[in-house]
Amino acid sequence: MATVSPTPLLKDELDIVIPTIRNLDFLEMWRPFFQPYHLIIVQDGDPSKTIKVPEGFDYELYNRNDINRVLGPKASCISFKDSACRCFGYMVSKKKYIYTIDDDCFVAKDPSGKDINALEQHIKNLLCPSTPFFFNTLYEPYRDGADFVRGYPFSLREGVPTAVSHGLWLNIPDYDAPTQLVKPLERNTRYVDAIMTIPKGTLFPMCGMNLAFNRELIGPAMYFGLMGDGQPIGRYDDMWAGWCTKVICDHLGLGVKTGLPYIWHSKASNPFVNLQKEYKGIYWQEELIPFFQSVTLPKDCTTVQKCYIEISKQVKVKLGKVDDYFNKLADAMVTWIEAWDELNPTPSGIKPAELPNGATK
Repeated sequence: MATVSPTPLLKDELDIVIPTIRNLDFLEMWRPFFQPYHLIIVQDGDPSKTIKVPEGFDYELYNRNDINRVLGPKASCISFKDSACRCFGYMVSKKKYIYTIDDDCFVAKDPSGKDINALEQHIKNLLCPSTPFFFNTLYEPYRDGADFVRGYPFSLREGVPTAVSHGLWLNIPDYDAPTQLVKPLERNTRYVDAIMTIPKGTLFPMCGMNLAFNRELIGPAMYFGLMGDGQPIGRYDDMWAGWCTKVICDHLGLGVKTGLPYIWHSKASNPFVNLQKEYKGIYWQEELIPFFQSVTLPKDCTTVQKCYIEISKQVKVKLGKVDDYFNKLADAMVTWIEAWDELNPTPSGIKPAELPNGATK
C-alpha cells in the first residue's frame, strides 16, 4: 500500500530566501525538505554570471540588474558583494514567513543519526508562543514533556507571538576572525536539545545562515544593513538586523527564540579576509552594544516601521559621531523602509502593485 506524504507545514505561507554567488548544488541534499516550497534566490556579484539551480525546484532568481529595476534609486540600500543582499528577498516575498539559509549549509543529523528537518522545526518554533518576560528554567515550556516550573506566574503562561526563530550549527562554529585565527581546528560537535526564549532586555548575536521569522510581525526590521562593496565593514549585516529586531520585539511585546534546529555548516570562511571585513566592526561593536542597550522607543511607535525609523534617527544622533558610516547607514535604513512600504502597501483596499519579478521557473 502506497504511503501518502504529509502536506508540508505552511507550504503556501513560507518562502525560502538564499543569497548566493555559485551554483546551488547544495539544494540536492535539502530536496526532501525544500522542494515543496517556493525559493527566492538573490544572486550576488556579477549579474552576467549564470547560476544553476537543480531541476524540480520552484524558484525566482534576482540578480543586481533585477534589484535595480525593481527598486530604482532605492536599490542603493541593498548591499553589493555581501550576503546582506538576501534582505531584498524578504522585501519582494509575499508570504507570511521566511526561512533563510546559506549555500554552504547542509542537513545535519541528530544524535540518533536521523536527518534533521530544520525547516519543520523553525516552523514549529514560530507557531509556538514565546516567554520573554519571565525565564522558564526548563527552557521551552510548550514542548512535549515540558511545562512551566513551580513559581512561574500563571498570568504570563500564555506567552506572546514568536517573531524570530534563530537556529544553530554543527561543525564550523559562527566565530569572528580573531577567534577563528586562534582556534582554526575547533568544531562544534555538541547537540543541545533545547529551545529558549531570549529574555526581554537581552541582546544576542543573530546569525543569518539558519534563520526564520514571521515576515508580517517583524519583516521591516530585518534589514541587513549597508555592507560589502564600497562600505568600510562586512560580516555585521545579520548582527545589525538582530540588534534592531530584538529592540523592536521587546518594545512591541514579541518573542525571539534560539536553539533548535541545527544545520551542518560545512565551510569556514578565510579568517584573514574576515578580519579585513570585521576590523572596524570589532571596535565599533563596543559602542554599538551600549547604544542598543540604551535605545528607548516612544509609545507612539506602534508599528515595526515607526520603530525602525525612530532607531535610524537615534543612530544618526548617537552613532554618527563614532563614524560617518553610521550617517550613511541611518539614511539607508530610511530608504529601506520606504522601499518596503512601496512593495508592501498596508492592506486598506490598496492592491499591491504588480511586481516585476525575476523569471519564475
